[in-house]
Amino acid sequence: MIGLIGKKIGMTQTFDKDGKVIPVTLIKAGPCKVVQVKTPEKDGYCAVQLGFEERAEHRVTKPLLGHFKKYESAPYRYLREFSLEDPTDVEKGEMITVSIFAAHEIIDVIGTSKGRGFTGVMKRHHFAGFISTHGSHESFRGPGSIGMCATPSRVLKGMKMAGHHGNARITTKNLQIVKVDEENNLIMIRGAVPGHRNSLVILRKEK
Repeated sequence: MIGLIGKKIGMTQTFDKDGKVIPVTLIKAGPCKVVQVKTPEKDGYCAVQLGFEERAEHRVTKPLLGHFKKYESAPYRYLREFSLEDPTDVEKGEMITVSIFAAHEIIDVIGTSKGRGFTGVMKRHHFAGFISTHGSHESFRGPGSIGMCATPSRVLKGMKMAGHHGNARITTKNLQIVKVDEENNLIMIRGAVPGHRNSLVILRKEK
């Protein structure tokens, strides 16, 4: 198995054997149930579909409820797929827990970054801004010149400007697991991971 679904609890800190502080993100990962196993013969590719967080049937749409009943599974709030090279490694109905990970293992974490709304170029693209003295007035946090004079006489595509910031899928690679608590389904990951508290994250073994 190459991954697991979880929720970000928040950040805290722990200490190594030398007494140095290690900032860590606490994630409640799994347990996740194998709802469906996809094979090349039937689906055209190898993958496993995991469910996370059971919920009541009246909270699930009828098409999705039919999907769960087809594969004899309880309804889940979240469904995610993980690609596999060999689908025979897992069985339908199997429960996947944090035991698939180990301390000091390197993994990738996928999440949705915090939404910042409409922001200017200084916050969105880290522009330095303009000087506050020597005759400057009216614009101190603006982008400066964005276009051309005569040729090509337009603003080029991809120009860094103010706009929507955050709320995007982010993959943070090569993060180290500090500790795995199998009893409470918790994982401590060194450093920060994308998203706000209680946001959904996907833990994936390094490819």
